[in-house]
Order: sequence, then structure tokens, then C-alpha cells
Amino acid sequence: MESASTGKEPRTITVAHSPDSDDAFMFYGLATNKLETDGLKFEHTLKDIQSLNEDARQGVFDVTAISFHAYCYVADKYALLPHGASIGDNYGPILVAKEPRPVEEIPGMKIAIPGELTSAFLAMRIFNGEFEYEIVPFDEIIDAVKKGSVDAGLLIHEGQLFYKEFGLDKILDLGEWWFEETGLPLPMGGNVIRRDLGEELMREVSGHLKRSIEYSMENREDALAYAMQFARDMPLELADRFVAMWVNDLTLDYGDRGREAVRLLLDRGFEAGIIPEKVEVDFVD
Repeated sequence: MESASTGKEPRTITVAHSPDSDDAFMFYGLATNKLETDGLKFEHTLKDIQSLNEDARQGVFDVTAISFHAYCYVADKYALLPHGASIGDNYGPILVAKEPRPVEEIPGMKIAIPGELTSAFLAMRIFNGEFEYEIVPFDEIIDAVKKGSVDAGLLIHEGQLFYKEFGLDKILDLGEWWFEETGLPLPMGGNVIRRDLGEELMREVSGHLKRSIEYSMENREDALAYAMQFARDMPLELADRFVAMWVNDLTLDYGDRGREAVRLLLDRGFEAGIIPEKVEVDFVD
């Protein structure tokens, strides 16, 4: 969108996020040009979270959704934005199997995971690291469990809502475990911005992204209708529940609890030897 006040060519900001309905919902205001962006033009790219995590290591996009686990490896290039997070308060990724299994059997299991840089995998390793794993695309994990090619599967995204329909049993909800352990929500993903944009532009972009989330929350029906085109054939009622889980008050602003939860998750990952270096969690303010 050209800036009416200056007539200058707009500055393009590249934005990448997943095609999941919660991410699409958040970016609705910007992606559909509903907001005045003061001479900035936002160019959107949609990729799965594992690809986004890998791209972030190369610094491909100005702004990108990212797993908090992956943030550990890009903190030199990117700062966390203070909004846009997917944080589960007493719920999170779910470990499932074909039949009831106690958590004591996790050591020795072969578990399908959605990616080594996902926060779900980080939380699972903090809970218990003594299992074999196989990387399986997140939307194929339920099938892998049903076929028996793995003992259990770690579900993120909408699989958390309908695994019972496939006759699978929950072994563990990592968000519930984390809440019992810490009293804090479990952070899954956030948005980051390249540090080399400079502080002024980082803050300006941050403001537009926050307004996009506010706009979607205020125009929920329209934003949900937009997000449905990315909802992988989910019925509207399920997509609505999924968006409600992952776009909440902590999405608009982490607050003290949300920020502390991110720091603690990464500190625990470092203490467990999963993350190689202690990470300074740095937000754009």
C-alpha cells in the first residue's frame, strides 16, 4: 500500500507464517490489506513450521513465525515480538498411542515427532528424553500411530482435538504436565523479527502486527472465514475451537507469565542438555 503522505515507494517487509488456521487468523488484517501500514508493504509466505524453523536459521524472512525451541538457534539474528504467540495455558501437545499406555513406558518407545526444532519435541525431551524418535510430518503422525510403525505420536495442531475419533488414547498432555510442574502456560510458537531492520522499524512493524491480531479478534467471524481456506478441511466448529485455543489474551501480549514461561522452557532445555547454550530471551519493546 503506497503511503499517501509521502508518495514514496513502500518498503516491503517479508512475513512468513504457517498455513494453520490460528496463524492465518492472526494475520488476516494485514494479509487482506484491511489496515493502513504507513508506507510499509507486507509480503506473506506460507510454509509449515518445520520449514520456517529451518529458514529462520538462514535469516530468510524479515518476520517469521517460529517454534520457541528454534529461537535458541537464531537469537543472534532475530528478536521476539511481544505478541503473536501460541501459548497453551494448562494444555499443549498430546502424546497418543493405539491403546492405553502409562507414562512410565515412554523410555524405550519409538515416538513420531513433528520436527526436532519444535517446542513440542523440546517439552517432550524435558519430560523424559529416553525414547527413540522418528520425524514424521505433523499431519501424518496419527496415521503412523494407527499403522503401528511407531509406538506413539506427539500431536500438535488440530490433531490435539480429534485423536479420539481415530480410537487413539492419550498418554500425556504436555501442557497439563508443565502447568502442574511450574504453574505457567506452555509456549509453543511466537513471531520474531530481524534485528538488522533497526530498532525504529522493528517497533513500527511490531505495532502493525499487533493491530492485525486486534482487528481479527474484533472481526472474528470474517477472520475465521478467511482462516478456513487454510484449515485443511476442518469443520468450522473445530477450526473455531482450535483458533480459540491458540489465539487468546497471551497472543496479544505475553504478559509477565508468558515471558517467564518462555525463559523457563529454554532454561530447562539448557539444563537438560538439549539446548547447547543458555539463551537470552529478548523482546522488542
